[in-house]
Amino acid sequence: KVDYDVCSNYGNWLYSAGIGNDPRDNRKFNMIKQGLDYDGNGDYIRLWVPELRGIKGADIHTPWALSSAALSQAGVTLGETYPWPVVTAPEWTRHIHQRPGGSPHPRGRRGPAQAPAQHKDRGIDFYFSRKKDA
Repeated sequence: KVDYDVCSNYGNWLYSAGIGNDPRDNRKFNMIKQGLDYDGNGDYIRLWVPELRGIKGADIHTPWALSSAALSQAGVTLGETYPWPVVTAPEWTRHIHQRPGGSPHPRGRRGPAQAPAQHKDRGIDFYFSRKKDA
């Protein structure tokens, strides 16, 4: 079953493109994190992207980060049977080689989590603060 709502779909595409009505500073849609959160085993991707069906588990979310041996075993050749990513956002790196539920992948380790920068008078309070010249 495919669920389709024109307004919701359009809004979600805009949000994922970084356009929209979000007061949080430097807000970005993290596709790797969303994939791990909502499709941890990669079943949805396997359904719609048959080129990656041979990749097991959560590794399907980041095929470019796999070893050449793992890709070969899955029948994937980056640049031939499946394209290289156009962009790899820096925010994705902490989620690469991460298993659903937060446990790290045995082949790699997650880098240190970076705490978001704290900005005075930012976020929702910025818009409702009495001091507008700050």
